Amino acid sequence: MTERATPIETLSPPSFETLLRTVAEMDTPDGFKAELIRGKIVVSPFSALRYLRSMRALREQLKVHAPEGHVTETSPFLFRFPAAERAYGPDLFVADEAAFEEDGRHADSAALSLVAEFTSSSTKDADWNEKLEVYGRVVPVYLVADVQQKEITCFSDPSPHGYRSRKTVSFGEDLCVPEPFDCTIDTTGF
Repeated sequence: MTERATPIETLSPPSFETLLRTVAEMDTPDGFKAELIRGKIVVSPFSALRYLRSMRALREQLKVHAPEGHVTETSPFLFRFPAAERAYGPDLFVADEAAFEEDGRHADSAALSLVAEFTSSSTKDADWNEKLEVYGRVVPVYLVADVQQKEITCFSDPSPHGYRSRKTVSFGEDLCVPEPFDCTIDTTGF
């Protein structure tokens, strides 16, 4: 007679709230961030050092055009997207400062007016696919700085089916960023 493994019980996947609590309780190593991607906790390193100049240039240009009461940051904060059961820590974000007056460790994604991700070989797939889909329902502007392709893409006009507008330029060209920013970004330093 052949023995077969017999499951005693079937474990259901943890809930979104359970995963958020787990991320909040994690002692993530210095230089790493934890996000909820595809229903799993993913720990990845902060952006490579060489991204600092590009991220700072983008932050400084967006800061002067941000909606009133919004902050432009590269700090590692997690934003929750409950409808999609996801939580992301964008490389750069512009959000209503009031979102940071709450208790807790996860900001409400409704506070976001812009998110920017700088791709790496380990994050590129999530930046171009899953995050694009999730951000495209809520966040007014999503910028993907594709470091490998040396291009930046601006997605805007979110809808229940994703972004309705897309514009890509090569690094070194100007990129128009629509409302609520209504500005042109100089990507020469990228």
